Amino acid sequence: MKNMPKKVRSKKLSSRVDLTAMVSVSFLLIIFFMVVGELSKPNGANLNLPDQDGITCGLIGHIKPNRLYTILLDDNNKVITYSGILSYPLENPKEFEFGKKGIREEVLLKKKQIQEYMTSVGKPKSGIIVVIKPSSKSNFQNLVDILDEMTISKIDNYVIENEFSIEEAKLLASN
Repeated sequence: MKNMPKKVRSKKLSSRVDLTAMVSVSFLLIIFFMVVGELSKPNGANLNLPDQDGITCGLIGHIKPNRLYTILLDDNNKVITYSGILSYPLENPKEFEFGKKGIREEVLLKKKQIQEYMTSVGKPKSGIIVVIKPSSKSNFQNLVDILDEMTISKIDNYVIENEFSIEEAKLLASN
C-alpha cells in the first residue's frame, strides 16, 4: 500500500452566486407591474351628482320645488322639460331639440332665473337642480348629449333618474 498513487482532489470552487443581476430584474418587474396597474384603471366621466338622499323633494321635502328643473328624454331625440313638480308645475311642459338654440338656451335661461329667485329670497348659493330622466325609448347618445349640455351650461347639481311618475308617463305618452 505504500506505492498507491495519491488521490487527486479537485479544488472546490466558490459556491457563492452573484445576485446583482437578479435584483435589477426584480426592480424592473416591480416597476413594470406598477405602471401596468396604473394604466389599466378604468377611466370614467366625473359626474357631479347630489347625495342619494338629496332628491327627496316635493311639497314636504327639503328641496324647494322652484329649484327643480326636470328634463325628460324620449325617442326621436325629443326633450321635454318642466319646472317644479309635474303635479304642480310652475309652468307648462315644453318640448325642445338638442343644440345651442334648443335645450342649451333653455337650460341657461332657467339657471339664470332660478339663481335670481334664490338670491331674492336670501340664498344666493342655492341654484338650479336638474333632474334628467331618460325613458326606455331614448338612446344612449341622447343621455351623453344632455350630460354635455350640463357641462357646457356649468350646471353643478344634476341627477340621472330612471323612475317616472304617473304624470310624467302620461306626458311622454301624449307627445
